[in-house]
Amino acid sequence: MKTGSVTRVAITDAAADVLQGLISHHGPVMFHQSGSCDDGSSPMCYPLGDFRVAAADVLLGRVFPDTPFWLTADQYEHWRHTHLTVDVTPGRSAGFSLEVPEGVRFVIRSRLFTDAEAAVLEAAPAPPRGIDLTG
Repeated sequence: MKTGSVTRVAITDAAADVLQGLISHHGPVMFHQSGSCDDGSSPMCYPLGDFRVAAADVLLGRVFPDTPFWLTADQYEHWRHTHLTVDVTPGRSAGFSLEVPEGVRFVIRSRLFTDAEAAVLEAAPAPPRGIDLTG
């Protein structure tokens, strides 16, 4: 989520271009990253509402234009000190993500938060969980 000027997730221009095409074809979409097998370490893009978010999943933020990006709870614990950026690269993923037919796949670029960013995030409320938005 965006806290002041600190965000937990962003998207590159190239990935936003692919995402815009997917939205034009499929309507609103969402990202979910599980960290499990079948390319779970890559973000999967689904039509909004086609993937059921678990109660413990964390809404990390929204990327272009208003696309939610969810992580499983264990992935959030692993990545909580890291800024994630959705990017795109040539190649096909092994999952069911919407970009697969386009011959590209979404990937994550990451960096640790600076001390200043970490302080802002620590002072902010925790990001919402699935239960907060669906329960």
